[in-house]
Amino acid sequence: MTYKTLDLFSGIGGIRKGFELTGNFTNILSAEIDNFACKTYKHLYKENPKNDVCSDDFKNKLIDMKYDVLLAGFPCQSFSSAGKKEGFRDKTRGTLFFEIADIIEKTTPKAFLLENVEGLVTHKGGSTFKVILETLVKELNYSIVGVSVDSNGELIYNPRSFLLNSKNFGVPQNRPRIYIVGFSNKRFPNSNRPLFETLPTKRTAEPIYGSIHDILEETVDDKFYLSQGYLNTLIKHKATQKSKGNGFGYSVINKPNLEKPISNALLATGGSGKERNLIFDYKEELVGKKVRYKQSPLNDQGIRTMTPVEWGRLQGFIGYAFIDEKGEDKFEFPPDISDTQKYKQLGNSVTIPVIEEIAYKIYDSLVYLESINKKY
Repeated sequence: MTYKTLDLFSGIGGIRKGFELTGNFTNILSAEIDNFACKTYKHLYKENPKNDVCSDDFKNKLIDMKYDVLLAGFPCQSFSSAGKKEGFRDKTRGTLFFEIADIIEKTTPKAFLLENVEGLVTHKGGSTFKVILETLVKELNYSIVGVSVDSNGELIYNPRSFLLNSKNFGVPQNRPRIYIVGFSNKRFPNSNRPLFETLPTKRTAEPIYGSIHDILEETVDDKFYLSQGYLNTLIKHKATQKSKGNGFGYSVINKPNLEKPISNALLATGGSGKERNLIFDYKEELVGKKVRYKQSPLNDQGIRTMTPVEWGRLQGFIGYAFIDEKGEDKFEFPPDISDTQKYKQLGNSVTIPVIEEIAYKIYDSLVYLESINKKY
């Protein structure tokens, strides 16, 4: 059986792709408002995802649309502490989680996957995460993987159990993220628990890439190498921060003494994300070379930023998720998308192999829950 997915806050379709890789899910509608992301999404999937999750028109369209699984990666925002008597509609109004909860309430999908940054579990002392879980369990009537309810109606869960790290799923990237999986008790009234009680913690298949060495491009444009002046600034800044007891600064992630180097988390901000993931790639002919648009010659240490292709490999987009049956990699950005946008879109996205592993679990649970409920 193939289940239908709804892809909210879709970006460039990383969550959707992870589900499609299982062969068990088909996406029927997407929603994204960033014009550049929409352009890449359309280029990859031949569909325009330009829809606003917050609009009544979009929500009304969903009410009459039959789908099975809601997918969404949404920004972490503060919730109001006032008016708790009105439940999630009052506490979360004005946040994007409210829009997701509103859609879930209106359409009752069989299951959902929500993705967020690691900081969600500690945001506002954990109260934000608690409100989200209570909304999903108590008000929307979903069973959440990793959550149980005691005799007093209090939720029991370990916040850390919702964290999965990309480095355990076949790519060399230290990227912890929050994943929340839920199944509808209303749609499956005769079995209120999914087939699995904890999220998968690692990839079941062989790793895609063993270390940073495996994702590096052989030929890199000169523009990715740091100028001497910029590298000197980074070195000075790191020393200043270290003297103050801070750990901030640039990082060369493939130093020669590291056997299996991995990257730090890729960031949508681009700049700081690139500085935390610099590459040692020494080529004597580039030392001191003058390059257009750089205020000083290229550095003498062979330090460069990672390329968008290397970021794409770390997220599973390039070299994995879009390889067709002939073994050809079909992933590509539209020709007029800038490097800045490529970094932003990849940093904003998910690590596809993590999503794929969760999707297999969700599929198995849906099949199990459907079979149990057919008996009644």
